[in-house]
Amino acid sequence: MIKSMTGFGKSIVQLSSKKITVELKSLNSKSLDINARIPSNYREKELDMRTLIANTLERGKIDLSLYIEITGEESNVTVNTGVVRQYVDQLKKVYPEYTSPEDTIELMKMAVRMPDALKTEKDEIDESEYAVIEGALKEALQSINDFRGQEGAILENDFVNRIKVILSLLKEVEALDPERLGSIRERLEKAVSDLKENVDQNRFEQELIFYLEKYDITEEKVRLANHLDYFLVTLEAAGSNGKKLGFICQEIGREINTIGSKANYAPMQKVVVQMKDELEKIKEQMLNVL
Repeated sequence: MIKSMTGFGKSIVQLSSKKITVELKSLNSKSLDINARIPSNYREKELDMRTLIANTLERGKIDLSLYIEITGEESNVTVNTGVVRQYVDQLKKVYPEYTSPEDTIELMKMAVRMPDALKTEKDEIDESEYAVIEGALKEALQSINDFRGQEGAILENDFVNRIKVILSLLKEVEALDPERLGSIRERLEKAVSDLKENVDQNRFEQELIFYLEKYDITEEKVRLANHLDYFLVTLEAAGSNGKKLGFICQEIGREINTIGSKANYAPMQKVVVQMKDELEKIKEQMLNVL
C-alpha cells in the first residue's frame, strides 16, 4: 500500500510542572529534509530526534516543533542579587532626593532592567524528561504515519481508476487499428492511381507492406498493456514505492507517445490525447507518493 508524503502528527504530554507538545508536519520532497524548532537546552538531543524521524518517515520535507510550557512555579531565571544592589546604590547617588521606601522601590524597578540584573541558568537535560519527550515524538510519528497511510489510500484509489481508464482507451485504440490501417492503404492506393501511371502490382504490395510496418503499433500496444498491469501490481506491493511507480509512469508515457506519433489517423490520435491527459494527472499526484 502506498503512502502520501503529506501528513500531520501531534502529541501532548502534561507533567507536574510542564506541558510538552510535539508537532510534525510533512510535505512532498525528493529527499529527506528535516527542519527542527526545539528549545536551546535540548539541542544536544536534536541528532537523536532527527535520526528517529529519518528512520520512520524516510522521505519528505519534515517540520518538527517541540514546545515546553512551564505550568508550575518552576523557573530557571533568578535575580542577580549582588548586581542589583550595586545598581541601587549607584542610582541613589544619581538621585539623592530618593529617600522614601517608595522611592527605593522605584530604584529597584530601574535596577532590574539593567544588564546582568537577571541571570538564566542553563538547565541540564533531565534524562527522565527527555524519555517523555522521546515517547511523545514516537506517538506523533505514529500519528503522522497513520495520516500518510490514509492519504495514500485516497491516492491509490485515484491511480487505479485512472489506469483503468487508460486500459479502456487502449481497447479503443485496438478497435480502431484495423480501420486505421485500411484508411492508410486507401490513401496510398488513391495517391498511386492519381499518378495515372502503370505500376508493378507486386512491387506496390511490397512497398505498401513496408510502409504499413512503419506505422504498426502492435508492440507498443503490448508493452503499454504490460506497463499498466505492472503499475497496478506495484501499487499492491508491500511498502510504498513512489519512485518505482514514477519510473513505470515514464515507460507508460513513452509507449503512449509512440502510438500517437505512429497513429497517422485522427480518431486514434484523439484517444491518445485522452490517454496522455489521464497519465499527466497520475504524474501530478505521484509527486506526493512516498
